Amino acid sequence: MNSIFNLQLPLWNIALRTAIIYLVVLVGLRISGKREMGQMTVFDLVALLLIANVVQNAMVGNDTSLTGGIVATAVLLVLNALVAQLRLRSPRLRRLVEGSPTVLVLHGEAITDSMRREGIDEDTLELALREHGIQKINEVEMAVLEVDGSISVVPVGSSMKRVKRPIKFLRHQ
Repeated sequence: MNSIFNLQLPLWNIALRTAIIYLVVLVGLRISGKREMGQMTVFDLVALLLIANVVQNAMVGNDTSLTGGIVATAVLLVLNALVAQLRLRSPRLRRLVEGSPTVLVLHGEAITDSMRREGIDEDTLELALREHGIQKINEVEMAVLEVDGSISVVPVGSSMKRVKRPIKFLRHQ
């Protein structure tokens, strides 16, 4: 019974390993693109499950004690809360962690460079348009890939003023 609480590594070692893995996974998920949970493919789910299994050993090493697991969990929760608070206070960190919206369609024309950069193919865009009741791309004033992975669509003829250039905070070409 005593062996489940005996650490095989120092607490600071587990905490440091966990913090580094947290940051690596955060950056990796950020680089992998914007997706809602409902938009995850089977491949995305498999990758996340495997990442969870792989990083567990990197966080606690050979330490299989209950104390080591509690320390790693506590560090993850504290780091997550800290990042959440910091991103609320810093627009720059928020953009770094969450990204910014990306214009995919403007004035009825697909912006293929933006779509390619965000990993959105024509079928995915057309699906999003149909979900908004739009059959053809030329019926779209603007479609935006939001930071949460959803696609917002503004149809032609809506009350939105026509813009010649995308709004400053939106990435475009």
